[in-house]
Amino acid sequence: MSEQELKLHVPASARRAVLQEVRQRDATRVRLHALYFDTPARELANARIALRLRKEGSNWVQTLKMPGADAITRVEINHPRPGPVLDLSVYAGSEFEGPLSALKGELGVRYETDVQRLLRKVRSRYGSIELAYDTGILRAGSLELPISELEFELVSGRPAAIFTVARRWQQRHALVLDTRSKSERGDALASLASQLSEQDASGDPDTVQAHRSKAIARFWAPCGTSPAKLHEDMTPAEAMGRVAEECLNQVARNAAVLAEVDTLGVYPAGNSEHVHQLRVGMRRLRSAWRLFDGWITPPPDSVLEGVRTHFSAFGENRDQDVLNETVTPILERAGMPAISFEVTPPDVDSQSIAASKAFQGWLLDTLEWSLSVEPPQPATLPAMPEPSDIAPEPSFSLDGTAPALAATPTLIIPMNTHVKPPSLRKLLTKRLHRWHSKVVEQSKDFAALDIPARHDLRKRGKRLRYGLAFAQSLLPQTQLRTYQKQLAKVQDVLGEINDLAMAKEYYHACVGTHPQAWFALGWITARLEKLTGEAQKEFDQLAASKPFWK
Repeated sequence: MSEQELKLHVPASARRAVLQEVRQRDATRVRLHALYFDTPARELANARIALRLRKEGSNWVQTLKMPGADAITRVEINHPRPGPVLDLSVYAGSEFEGPLSALKGELGVRYETDVQRLLRKVRSRYGSIELAYDTGILRAGSLELPISELEFELVSGRPAAIFTVARRWQQRHALVLDTRSKSERGDALASLASQLSEQDASGDPDTVQAHRSKAIARFWAPCGTSPAKLHEDMTPAEAMGRVAEECLNQVARNAAVLAEVDTLGVYPAGNSEHVHQLRVGMRRLRSAWRLFDGWITPPPDSVLEGVRTHFSAFGENRDQDVLNETVTPILERAGMPAISFEVTPPDVDSQSIAASKAFQGWLLDTLEWSLSVEPPQPATLPAMPEPSDIAPEPSFSLDGTAPALAATPTLIIPMNTHVKPPSLRKLLTKRLHRWHSKVVEQSKDFAALDIPARHDLRKRGKRLRYGLAFAQSLLPQTQLRTYQKQLAKVQDVLGEINDLAMAKEYYHACVGTHPQAWFALGWITARLEKLTGEAQKEFDQLAASKPFWK
């Protein structure tokens, strides 16, 4: 059977209030002690299957779980057991018989959870929800992680009930979206425990400590991009939903580390790379909206406005990180005299933004939208073939500057038409080719572009790069990789130009009180001149690339 649920982390500061609110009415309490099984080679985890035996009160239940059709759906199969002994024969004849019978290693307990669960039913106008407030410990070897989460599982009605109820609790208690399951967290913790155990058994203390620090840092590593596999028979709305799910996963996972879901006051896990990857996820989502513009109903205004606001807020922190961690060290190695002054930090740090009610509320709004992306109204389907560059901007504003009337030209199609719509591949490749042409045209005389125009060109290049990644499962792979490598070279040069242009403005503001900043300005100016030539060379090579997606 499948279930639909959403899980929010309960910060330490909110646990007493959440506990009191959950147990206000007819709440029940049960202790859950679960043993999770896998082979030494993690064969089940690699197949995205979780297999557990759980003692629920005085009863044992064997459960198999795996991801479902979307971000809030899970496949779950339960079988009562007389004791803590696995029985794989119960899956005979099911879709899981093959993967389980193909296991090469021996199943054993890999990690366990010990949880106190408080259950309560609540209703909304969209349906009935079961709240499950879990507190306890996740344990693997000698390592432990705290469990403090509130699950919202749909009992009856529509998925909107989950978000309606979850949004109320999130806003009241500053809860944080955590897309990781207990099994995912446990598998990662078990891998870390194994690595640390192996390192402790060999080497001198200093080497062991260095290796331990690196292994722990990898455990909290930033979440990068993952390919969203599209299929030829998908509608644009279905494809947009798949892409949005992957983008939001990248945003939410990095945000959870920045919000210090597991580490607040214990270990500073979030860093500048988490901020960078979070913003990459948001930028990719905005690029996807542009890629599918005209073929889907636009997201709600709250989602569009939120992505601008939060992207900008995280951007202030990112600019400071680039200045402190990238540009300034390069200048110091080049001979810049030390400048002793404190950089004014952003008004709000990344941890506070990631954990804020506003940002987490935006995540819930956007996740809910992504689960049911709608096609446009039948009377305003986009004209085909794709129009030229007459009206390139989307019909909904992403940066606050595109007027509402600047929509892609539309074609009125009678409701009884039997015109077969273009395939997903044809739609995407036409638009990607148009984006490529724009980048090539704008870059013909790169040296003559001012800073805003260069920044706009950089954004167009990123949009093209992300769009190609979204459509990559529909494109010829060999040619795509060659083109992507060239586009990446362009982006690398433009990225350095952008960082140096930002730093130049900063150091220019400092010369009045710190003459040493003149060194920085001179070095940056010379470097920008060199990079301008390199950028033109890379753009020329990009222009010479064959338009393989036509």
